Amino acid sequence: MGSSKNKGETTDPLLESSYGGGVEEVSSELEDVLCDTTLSGWRRFQKAIVIELRYLLRLAGPAVLVYLLNSVVSMSTQIFCGHLGNLELAASALGNNGVQLLAYGLMLGMGSAVETLCGQAYGAQQYEMLGIYMQRSVILLMLTGIPLTFVYIFSKPLLVLLGESDRVASAAALFVYGLIPQIFAYAANFAIQKFLQAQSIVNPSAYISAGALVVHILMTWVALYVFNWGLLGAGLVLSLSWWIIVIAQFIYILTSERCKKTWNGLSTRAFSGLWGFFKLSAASAVMLCLETWYFQILVLIAGLLPDPEIALDALAICMTILTWVFMVSVGFNAAVSVRVSNELGAKHPKSAAFSVVVSTVTSLLIAIVFAILALVFRDQYSYAFTSGKVVSDAVSDLTPYLAVAIILNGIQPVLSGVAVGCGWQAFVAYVNVGCYYVVGLPVGVLLGFKFNLGAKGIWAGMLMGGTLFQTLILIWVTVRTNWETEVKNAGNRINKWNDVKGQLAVVE
Repeated sequence: MGSSKNKGETTDPLLESSYGGGVEEVSSELEDVLCDTTLSGWRRFQKAIVIELRYLLRLAGPAVLVYLLNSVVSMSTQIFCGHLGNLELAASALGNNGVQLLAYGLMLGMGSAVETLCGQAYGAQQYEMLGIYMQRSVILLMLTGIPLTFVYIFSKPLLVLLGESDRVASAAALFVYGLIPQIFAYAANFAIQKFLQAQSIVNPSAYISAGALVVHILMTWVALYVFNWGLLGAGLVLSLSWWIIVIAQFIYILTSERCKKTWNGLSTRAFSGLWGFFKLSAASAVMLCLETWYFQILVLIAGLLPDPEIALDALAICMTILTWVFMVSVGFNAAVSVRVSNELGAKHPKSAAFSVVVSTVTSLLIAIVFAILALVFRDQYSYAFTSGKVVSDAVSDLTPYLAVAIILNGIQPVLSGVAVGCGWQAFVAYVNVGCYYVVGLPVGVLLGFKFNLGAKGIWAGMLMGGTLFQTLILIWVTVRTNWETEVKNAGNRINKWNDVKGQLAVVE
């Protein structure tokens, strides 16, 4: 199943797809350059870096935009609710940043399983399997949404159990009830989104997210200020907006020339192999959720400090900055996952390895710029969130830790994307458990409470003991990777999930 094109007759799918013409095989242009021994090493590098950056930035840019716009959709609901009153603000914040984030992380994590399979199948030109993988993912994620629904239904007693007042828990539960349809929108959205990303189709999702944001803001204003539907109405509108995104993306799949070969309609094959697909999806979910919850736990632990108000305010501001910068790395995470899985499926080991290097270095350089800006403006940026000097001083004191976190988050999400592209989710899940919860969390608690270092100690311990340790392990594993072996693994994986033994020849 190698490329049928001769050297020099390559196809650039990112350019071709802009003009329609349907799906194209993954270009061998980069692999040809990297294997061209008639060129000097420096000349090969120059040509290869131009090709890879062209691919990478056209994937990462729209992906960053999609994640940012989707975050703003939820944030705008919180802003509207905040203008109704302090109780409504607290309720929507709890619903968005607590209960809803559980479903978001779980569904996004499980969706990365289809990202691995679709990306490698696309590279191997097994186009008809992409639609089947997507359908399998939707089925599993929808089934996962059923137990999550009960978490939403019983959110009030759960919040009370976690220490929230009855009044705040009741208001938050009302908002969360409106978010129940959003669970199943997530289930469909992440499967569809990964299906499109695997084919380097990212711009339509960005346009759809931008349009949905405008419609969402208008609908939320009408629901809250014209019809006075309150918190339940705000939650229902947020759910509807996510379903608008899902429906618009699915209409694109049905009508686009670019998806004609990868979407052949509903198939009963989607119901086969669900248990194996579930195990890969579960490993993906654990990998992502353990990372997401790690930084939430940081804030929760800080709330146990003596006089925690200032520490919590300062951490909240730093975490908001880190989250927005993290969105850039998440864009590179999606891009490198697509690049690596496509190249492995197309049997281009050198291209896959080169993409990893370029993606990691590019994301790291951007993160270093953000870290320097945070340090330079450490005494100013907090005033965008608060006018209090005490909190501002606390933020300034924490900024060096924020800068380190930004730099580490410039590397770690990209390497997680490499793991998704290669199908290493289960391995990374074990690494995350060990680094974050066996090492990082205890070290952070020890420094914060035993050595009385407060929020700085908690953050330093969790960063150095957890995030840094995990990042170093992922770097070590990636550097030692045999990419020829990964190509063979990708071929075997496609054979397994195709349900047709021997249809795809394994690389010799």
